[in-house]
Amino acid sequence: MSRSALELLRYGVNGIFATAVHYAVLMVNLEVLLMPSAGLANMVASLFGIGTSFVGSRYFVFRQTEKGFLAQAAKFGWLYGVFALLHSSVLLLWSDWLGYDYRIGFILATAFQIAGSYLGNKFLVFKI
Repeated sequence: MSRSALELLRYGVNGIFATAVHYAVLMVNLEVLLMPSAGLANMVASLFGIGTSFVGSRYFVFRQTEKGFLAQAAKFGWLYGVFALLHSSVLLLWSDWLGYDYRIGFILATAFQIAGSYLGNKFLVFKI
């Protein structure tokens, strides 16, 4: 298996795990803590997913640990902060304003996020 294919496979595994963390925290926020806004609950949950994704990207996917942790974390935080705002905006519109099921909104928002995050990580955060 080529290096690029292996990296893409690791990216998928890391993304599934980080998305599972994000979704689990979202469910707790909405169904246990009874947060009144899916958009706000998702913004909080995204912080957990982002943290999980950063650690996995640094140590498992791109294996770029020789570069500065804080510099990578800042770039990653900026990139995923934009994604978190977009993701939460989709849930705000889909669930809070239109009244649709937050689970479907989460899937839609996640599909948009996947489209840009690999390239953003590869060429902005963990430049090889």
